[in-house]
Amino acid sequence: MLEKQIERHLVDVIRDSGGRAYKWVSPGRAGVPDRLVILPGGRITAVECKAPGKKTTRAQEAAIAELRGLGLSVLVVDNLEEIDRLFGVKHA
Repeated sequence: MLEKQIERHLVDVIRDSGGRAYKWVSPGRAGVPDRLVILPGGRITAVECKAPGKKTTRAQEAAIAELRGLGLSVLVVDNLEEIDRLFGVKHA
């Protein structure tokens, strides 16, 4: 499975739950997470999507540590089931 498929699933799940998953690009700052997720009720989480089994880069690790140090929730996901579990998708 490709990273873009993981990211697309995240966007779909967040949209279906009434939230937004904005693409995050920060010129001059390498490694920021892929998506800034805003859920109903004001819950904000940054999400880095990876292909299954792939690891974050040093730049991503530094950006994640910086954001967590500021108190932001930052998640790294690499599979569809994890997205469903983290964002409360229930399967029939």
